[in-house]
Amino acid sequence: MQKRGIHLVLLYLFLWVATFVYFLVRFSRRNESLSEYISFFFELASRKFILIGFHILFLLCCLLYLVLVHFVNVGRKKGSRTAWRQFSFRFLLPIVFLVVGFKTVVFINANEGHDFQWDHGAMNTSGKTNHYYEIDQKHRGASVFGWSDDNTEAINNLIRANVEWVAVVPFLHQENERTSQMDVPVSMETYSRRDSSIVRAINDLHNKGLHVHLKPHLWMNEGWRANIQLKDEEAWDQWFESYRKNMLKYAKIAQETNTELFCVGTELKTSIKKQPEKWRSLISEIRTLYDGKLTYAANWHDEYEHIDFWDQLDYIGIQAYFPLTKEEHPTLESIEKGWDKHLAALEAVHKKYGKPVLFTEVGYKSTPDATIKPWEWGSYFNKYTMKKSDRTQQLAYEAMFKKNWDKPWFAGIYIWEWQNRTTAESAKTDLDFSPRFKPAENVIAKWFGTYPSHQKP
Repeated sequence: MQKRGIHLVLLYLFLWVATFVYFLVRFSRRNESLSEYISFFFELASRKFILIGFHILFLLCCLLYLVLVHFVNVGRKKGSRTAWRQFSFRFLLPIVFLVVGFKTVVFINANEGHDFQWDHGAMNTSGKTNHYYEIDQKHRGASVFGWSDDNTEAINNLIRANVEWVAVVPFLHQENERTSQMDVPVSMETYSRRDSSIVRAINDLHNKGLHVHLKPHLWMNEGWRANIQLKDEEAWDQWFESYRKNMLKYAKIAQETNTELFCVGTELKTSIKKQPEKWRSLISEIRTLYDGKLTYAANWHDEYEHIDFWDQLDYIGIQAYFPLTKEEHPTLESIEKGWDKHLAALEAVHKKYGKPVLFTEVGYKSTPDATIKPWEWGSYFNKYTMKKSDRTQQLAYEAMFKKNWDKPWFAGIYIWEWQNRTTAESAKTDLDFSPRFKPAENVIAKWFGTYPSHQKP
């Protein structure tokens, strides 16, 4: 028993070393020092979701180790032939049945039978952006994730779908809703590893003729950024000062990279209600560092209508996850009708402040209920428990464009989310937001490749 315990401790250490070596190989092509890499590794390793995933892997390895020990002992007592027979029938065969069973369930759930006819003429095969924004001022945008050292293919795929604007999203970090200070930049003058990655993506996009929207997001291990609740005024002041330092750093990066649009915040409702004057002061301070356009990304529910600093910004930014239907597998007509109750409010806030409305995010999953609660994230296990519906995602985008795109006060959209790592094969079973290789991508390309009717040249 003691010997097994030592083996498990060694296994635990081996997994950490193997993980470290994996990250070392994975990022070896980047121009960073070993100390920077080690710092990055320990930063990742301290994150809660990384620790949970690592220990799940460790438990699986422990189980495999105990299974192997058991059958080795069987071999010693009853012979290797008996051990292999028992190992095959009692361990390998059940695993094969489970894998085949799970794959069968995924195949059945993903087999929608959707007869969408892809319009290849809607795709931009020229390899160059259309530059329609310079004509009609509409943002044909996507929130893009999965950048790498070589972004050439990723950017060409965006151009193919007539995307002209890209939201680059760096993440700020704090532990939970009651954390009074988020992580702050070590230096305002030098780029961190993450900063360098962001700058590289921005430069790559500009080199291919695309516009950039730099849109920092606050990410928490637990909770949601819109529900921050701090114990007293001192904690709120401390929190905002740490937020201010982050935003000034990114405003400086936006200025240095000639980024065309900068988002001063995303879904920070409780802070805005608690600290309205601090937000006005921050926006004014950002204006002294950055001479591009500004927006704020307000939640669709109980936020965008109550913000009073829209007058300081260039766009009224809305995270447009409006609920549109109450039923699954909706028709195009029912989704369009669902927009009617929201359009009046959107036009009203535009008239009040005289600013165009920009959907800083809008997205739908490939699920039958995608238009009921569009803001809800999916789970990896959804593909085992839920039917796929590319049709619902496709119709949701079609309705969104039909109801909003031609409005004179509408400044455009950013699709949530465009995932560079999506492949044609993975898209067949993917129930999440990414429209790549799905009918929704073709719909987006079609609309992005046209002018609003009132502004046709």
